Amino acid sequence: MPEVKIRKRLMIVEEIFHEGGPAAAIPRRRAAALAVIENPFAGRYVEEISAFMDDLTPLGVAMAKDLVAALGGDASVVDGYGKGAIVGAAGELEHGALWHVPGGYAMREALGDAKAIVPSTKKVGGPGTRLDVPITHVNASYVRSHFDAMEVGVPDGPKADEIVLALVMTTGPRVHARVGGLKADAIQGEDGLR
Repeated sequence: MPEVKIRKRLMIVEEIFHEGGPAAAIPRRRAAALAVIENPFAGRYVEEISAFMDDLTPLGVAMAKDLVAALGGDASVVDGYGKGAIVGAAGELEHGALWHVPGGYAMREALGDAKAIVPSTKKVGGPGTRLDVPITHVNASYVRSHFDAMEVGVPDGPKADEIVLALVMTTGPRVHARVGGLKADAIQGEDGLR
């Protein structure tokens, strides 16, 4: 498989104090790590592409570690995550699916014992395309207070022959979460769902 060629990397960190209600005592933080890479399959159909996931693994690990650092360096404060990809116009949606394993498993490795599936999204688009990366709790997908998304994008990417890869991590629930459902302190942790 071809080597991973990175054009640029970005880190976005948000601190959310309130969304119209009272200010939180501790702001909620969301962070996204993005990498713009060359798409080695752009402009042609290639039957066997899955081996490229192995090549993406070191990038996923580096991005996940950078996210933990951006959120203060303590993996135990991270309790939400998600991933996504934007494929340039000369690529296909399946090229974005190459990020599922290296992105998801990298975050699980960085966080230690995360049990929930890492939610994901992908699309094909041009420079400036925005992507809403879904977020759920790291140990139980049914924790309603952590259902969220973070909008990400790169002003000059992806170019037609590129892919934007994204990982997102968060600390805490939505800043004014109050619609019930399973609470984080009631997670059983058996199946990644509840």
